Amino acid sequence: MNRNLVILSALSAGLMTVTGVAQTAAPAPAPAAPAATQPAAAPAPAPQAIPAKIALVAFEQAVFATNEGQAAVQAVQKKFEPKKTQIDTLGGEVEALKKQMQSAPATLSDTERASRLKAIDTKEKQLNRDAEDAQTQYNADLQEAYAKVAQKVSAVLKTYVSQNGYTLLLDVSNQQSAVMWAIQTTDVTQAIVEAYNTSSGVAAPAPSAPSASRPRSTTTTPKPAAPKAAPQK
Repeated sequence: MNRNLVILSALSAGLMTVTGVAQTAAPAPAPAAPAATQPAAAPAPAPQAIPAKIALVAFEQAVFATNEGQAAVQAVQKKFEPKKTQIDTLGGEVEALKKQMQSAPATLSDTERASRLKAIDTKEKQLNRDAEDAQTQYNADLQEAYAKVAQKVSAVLKTYVSQNGYTLLLDVSNQQSAVMWAIQTTDVTQAIVEAYNTSSGVAAPAPSAPSASRPRSTTTTPKPAAPKAAPQK
């Protein structure tokens, strides 16, 4: 009996010692510090109305009206003069064959008639194919020449409107422009042409010869694609 009491007393003393150590080793956590107060964001400045000064420009026309633009177009036309001559010659042959067919005697055999018609058809298809190919390449070369000049004209245009205090610039090159009417003094196209000619130093080219027109056949008249205006950066 006494032995059991001694063991129980020893166990009780050990438990009390462990509990005390645990309480000493793990003090109560300190209260968390309050979060720092974030400064309020500054309100965005309110937009302010300023007096409007609007300018209109026919950008595509301005590019082609510059001395450099005119010279570029003439260079493309000159490049295609041999092809145009070739197409015109082939077109003349087709027209001659058609006239011969129309004036052929009624006694012409069916075999000869079919042969002539086949010759006309073959030449006419070749004519149209050559004319379309030439027109496609002509348009591509014209677009490339336009883009090179347009990039430089765009820089002059940006400087001009900035120095003259314009707040808005509208391109009216497209016939479907939203601008229905404006007073003439808002159009700065000619001013841009003159400013670019002065800055580029390119002299005005000599007028192109009447024969230096775009390639086309006598039976088809494809129209060149209108060059796209370069972005005005």
